[in-house]
Amino acid sequence: MADKMWAGRFSKELDKNVNDFNSSISFDSRLYAEDINGSIAHADMLGKQEIIPKADAEQIMLTLGDIKNDIESGDLKFDETAEDIHMFIEAELTARVGYIGKRLHTARSRNDQVALDIRLYLINQINSIGGLLGELLLTLCDIAEKHLYTVMPGYTHLQRAQPVTMAHHLCAYAQMFLRDMDRLSDVSRRTAVSPIGSCALAGTTYPIDREYEASLLGFPAITENSIDGVSDRDFVIELCSVLSILMMHLSRFSEEIILWCSWEFRFVELDDAYATGSSIMPQKKNPDVTELIRGKTGRVYGDLMTLLTMMKGLPLAYNKDMQEDKEAIFDAIDTVLLCLSTFKPLISTMKVNTDNCRAAAAAGFINATDCADYLTKKGIPFRMAYKIAGEIVHYCIINNKTLDGLTLEEYQKFDPEFESDIFDVINLDNCVKARNVSGGPAPENVEKQISNIRINIAKLCIALKIQ
Repeated sequence: MADKMWAGRFSKELDKNVNDFNSSISFDSRLYAEDINGSIAHADMLGKQEIIPKADAEQIMLTLGDIKNDIESGDLKFDETAEDIHMFIEAELTARVGYIGKRLHTARSRNDQVALDIRLYLINQINSIGGLLGELLLTLCDIAEKHLYTVMPGYTHLQRAQPVTMAHHLCAYAQMFLRDMDRLSDVSRRTAVSPIGSCALAGTTYPIDREYEASLLGFPAITENSIDGVSDRDFVIELCSVLSILMMHLSRFSEEIILWCSWEFRFVELDDAYATGSSIMPQKKNPDVTELIRGKTGRVYGDLMTLLTMMKGLPLAYNKDMQEDKEAIFDAIDTVLLCLSTFKPLISTMKVNTDNCRAAAAAGFINATDCADYLTKKGIPFRMAYKIAGEIVHYCIINNKTLDGLTLEEYQKFDPEFESDIFDVINLDNCVKARNVSGGPAPENVEKQISNIRINIAKLCIALKIQ
């Protein structure tokens, strides 16, 4: 078992089971790059401030770079008996440069070190998630541009309601994902605050330069309270909350695709590469990818509840409970990255069955509101016009007809204000084109919406520093 850096106070070796229970290297080893980068910046600052000899600082920095290279090449394996990644790297440094390595932890605690590492790691992961979201959004824009005139029913209560287009429907999800990117930008800004220099909880008596160390790591600000610096995990919870909302949006979209793939809808067909079959029913083509995304959403919700529950009763400052933040946020991040990287190609290869979309729109009386509006524009109060349109729909249902299948004489039986132009008004294409209010499904409006989405994607990519 590796020696503990804190062993001076203790006269007995830690019980093996307690060591295994206490250890976090099995999951926090993924922070090795952030830990090394943070330590290099810390050594740089210690040398600049002449807290340790500059020559020692330079040797520490060079050796930490070698350790990072050895980890990434596979020449250096993680010691599973080490308490955590921080202790592993410090022990390896000391093994290579001797007592000089023991100077690195001057004016630093594991409390502010781990807070720094997780902030650095999350900023990188936010960037990766934002990049995948941007790609998904651009894919949605590309598909929407191809379906500006693909009429389909819009739904409320899962009942056919009013005519829209596939482009308009897809852009609704694009707006959700844009908000997700915006929230990622917000949480990235609050995460990019350096806690290093807070030490255990009360700062340090050494003449450190926190701003300099923060600037080396790309942080534009430092935490203003040393207790808060080591005990804050709001940024972890906030990110997991953002990821939960993102997964909710992916799940809603997945649910629609699952419905649209069914024989009852047949609005879309998934590419064979993104569907599976049945072990017993040869006709089946199952949307397993979207079902898994729908299922994994609950997993990310669970990670959020873990974080909230972990923090709700903790007194200031650091407590070992906070070690539990990593597995939860790591799992949430891994899940979201996996879902986004799978969902985008599924969408891009999905075939839209335009004829089926149109047929569903034609059969559900979704132009009944337009029929009522026609009478209202003739001077009939809307509530009266609504009742007349409802009576016409009832007549159509009894006689197995559609609104555009009625004759003018049939319309005039319900109200003499109907004229031959009613057929232009209830034409599905015209119904969509007439909804040209900002935000509506008229093709020219949706084109503007797609253009604005592309502009906003570019702005958010800049904010998130996505190449």
